[in-house]
Amino acid sequence: MSYQSIITIQPGKRNGQPCIRNMRITVYDVLEWMASGMTVQDILNDYPELTIEDIQACLQFAAARERSVKYLSAA
Repeated sequence: MSYQSIITIQPGKRNGQPCIRNMRITVYDVLEWMASGMTVQDILNDYPELTIEDIQACLQFAAARERSVKYLSAA
């Protein structure tokens, strides 16, 4: 599975933030829920329109974005 087939970016939707399958749920929403302690099952229970693949795509997207960040060394 590739996150590119699930994560969508539309300028007029949620200010151009990456969303899941053209819905209004953003990658950031999912990551924030997980960071606050929600489990994948909690998210799926609260948002039945999401799938496990959607959540995995959010994690893949975040990992790819992190890989692409260039860090400045504190020299």
